[in-house]
Amino acid sequence: MSELLNKILDRENMNQAYQKVKANKGSAGIDEVSVEELNQYIKDNWKSIKKQIVSRTYRPQPVKRIKIPKPNGGTRNLGIPTVMDRVIQQAMVQIISPICEEHFSESSYGFRPKRSCEMAVMKLLEYINDGYLWIVDIDLEKFFDNVPQDKLMSYVHIIINDGDTESLIRKYLKAGIMENGKYEKSEKGTPQGGNLSPLLSNILLNELDKELERRGLHFTRYADDCVITVKSEASAKRVMYSITSWIERKLGLKVNMTKTKITKPNDLKYLGFGFYHDKTIGIWKLRAHESSIKKFKQALKRLTIRKNSMKMEERIRKLNQVIRGWINYFSICNMKTYMEKIDAHLRTRLRVIIWKQWKVPSKRQWGLQKLGIGKDLARQTSYMGNKYQWIVTKTCVARAISKEKLAQKGLVSCLDYYTKQHTLNLKRTAMCRTACMVV
Repeated sequence: MSELLNKILDRENMNQAYQKVKANKGSAGIDEVSVEELNQYIKDNWKSIKKQIVSRTYRPQPVKRIKIPKPNGGTRNLGIPTVMDRVIQQAMVQIISPICEEHFSESSYGFRPKRSCEMAVMKLLEYINDGYLWIVDIDLEKFFDNVPQDKLMSYVHIIINDGDTESLIRKYLKAGIMENGKYEKSEKGTPQGGNLSPLLSNILLNELDKELERRGLHFTRYADDCVITVKSEASAKRVMYSITSWIERKLGLKVNMTKTKITKPNDLKYLGFGFYHDKTIGIWKLRAHESSIKKFKQALKRLTIRKNSMKMEERIRKLNQVIRGWINYFSICNMKTYMEKIDAHLRTRLRVIIWKQWKVPSKRQWGLQKLGIGKDLARQTSYMGNKYQWIVTKTCVARAISKEKLAQKGLVSCLDYYTKQHTLNLKRTAMCRTACMVV
């Protein structure tokens, strides 16, 4: 057994991998062993599995194919390995990833420690404000499904140069796919859903990074989302055609020419973000892209449909999850006005739900009085019929079921939460700039 494989199979490393897989939860693979059953499965089978790995006779089980819809139509293929295979893959990632980090580009931000979407977007914004206003947006067609395995393994070999580990990686690439009970060979691609796939994607696309650096180009890459910035339209056209040709020739990947395009910052969508020019101070700034805001509104709408009989406590809990998650991701943007409008609309929809739940005038009057509305006004409002939208916006209902009252029930204010997170981001950015200046 090689030294590298020995580190991967080390008890402590395997335990860390197990804890990570357990924490991530996720669904079972084709063997139907769940995360909850994983501990016992390891106790019963690990000695045998380890022996097989060392002797190169271990055969990973095929991944379970799941198709999920894309926002713009079509489907994305996910490949779910068994929980045991997820543990082994995670153990490999923990040891191999630090080795790979020494080779990876500073302009690569996806699936890497201490790097994020935010950093990629901020770097792109920096290039734009430096005058690189022509952007080549490269789209790789079904990247994870089309990765050429032999080419990928040749780059893996260059970095790790370990026969035992490479053999195990290749076995995972060749494990196959199960869909609706039918087995399918996996002659190309790396399953999107496997723990190894993000690292393998970076190993392959690191070759693209090196080529772009060799040409002296300014770019950012997050996984397979790569944008290149230049200062003229002519340069953009030249770069797009030459890089497209290079990707297909050298990496064996397919570039989607219907989606690959040359654009300007105000028309670009990158990792869910958009860009706008603040004419008052003459610089470009970040915003949440219109499509991202639309998805956010749709998510809130689904959770506030009146016919949904969900308890208010559960409804608010789910709303808070969506609100916090979305704002945490986009908190670097300037979007106070959006948050004010979304906040107001969300409270209106919740008031409608509450008003509807009270059903009859007597209960509505009781509810309003309990919330501090005088008896006469409460009675008058309660007998106005079922014009829900008008009643909750034009009467005392808005005052009774106020922002403060909803907050007492646990509802997170979009505006307040955004303001808090945005302020924290500004402070963090200022501290980083100060540190850079000192250095």
